[in-house]
Amino acid sequence: MSIFKKHIDAMSAYTPPLEGRDPKAYTLLDFNERTVEVTESVRQALHRFIDSGRLQMYPSYGDLTRRIAEYCGVADDKVMITNGSDQGIELIIRAACNAGDEIIIPGPSFAMYSQVAKAEALTIIEPQYTRQGGYPLQQVLEAVTDKTRVIVVSNPNNPCGTLVAPEDVVRIAKAAPQAAILVDECYFEYSKTSVKDHLDECRNLLITRTFSKTWGLPSIRLGYILSHNDNIRALLNVRGPYDVNQFAVVAVLAALEDKATSLAYVDEVMGVSKPMLETYLQERGVDFWPSAANYLWTFPEQPELLNGALVAAHILVRPKADAAGRMGLRITLGTEAQTRALIEVLEGVLGG
Repeated sequence: MSIFKKHIDAMSAYTPPLEGRDPKAYTLLDFNERTVEVTESVRQALHRFIDSGRLQMYPSYGDLTRRIAEYCGVADDKVMITNGSDQGIELIIRAACNAGDEIIIPGPSFAMYSQVAKAEALTIIEPQYTRQGGYPLQQVLEAVTDKTRVIVVSNPNNPCGTLVAPEDVVRIAKAAPQAAILVDECYFEYSKTSVKDHLDECRNLLITRTFSKTWGLPSIRLGYILSHNDNIRALLNVRGPYDVNQFAVVAVLAALEDKATSLAYVDEVMGVSKPMLETYLQERGVDFWPSAANYLWTFPEQPELLNGALVAAHILVRPKADAAGRMGLRITLGTEAQTRALIEVLEGVLGG
């Protein structure tokens, strides 16, 4: 007999395929990560911290919140740091909902939203994205009831890269004033689209972001929430005092000191690699979803054969089926050189 809640026992764990991902053996185009190492300034800052004799101490955050607020262009009291954006997602859902409440999560999307919703015993409403229609705005609006407590806007969405216009997010927020509108902007640096300027107009907006994707720091887990200061004060009552580790603080402060170097990678990905791959796929007649992020969800013929060829060439991508069961490959964009190597393998199969 289990000591845990029945619905917890009935769940299955979110288990992404992490094994065998050796960056020295493979080009990792499967997890939407930065495909090159962090900047030297970040590496040096971490080395200095390790040698500083402070590993035995609890973390202290100094002016990190202020520095992030400055980077985002918001007031300091509109920012809360979290242990990755995953913790931000979890805290928002937990704080907003009771068992039996409704959460609207358009799918397919990032598994963490549903994972937390199931753990909190919520009723999940799941209108579907389409390649032609994008985010199912009208279905979301029609699904709002007096039991709706959270509406998720993954912006841009994973796995399809679909972007929702800020004015549509505001429309959702005003249509459901009793609900938390969780806007996941973890790919913000790639999309350059945000609703952060509407935080006072729509006090139920809560934005989650991360230093994992653009900045190359997923292993040390630092994210943050942007929202009206009343919401930040409430969420600080739920977050633990030491949830963010000191390595993350040191690394992010160093990254923010050298923004230009970190963000130059974004320019290469979005300005060179992405249009290069899009052009190639169009020339070969390969269907893919329009994307505002650093990845493309592609649907080539014989995806299993193509994936096998990529693995043999030491390139990892992410097999991902759509709602109809059609298997596709979600491909992360990396550097120009990595993209040329990717296209060479694709051509070996698709060109043949």
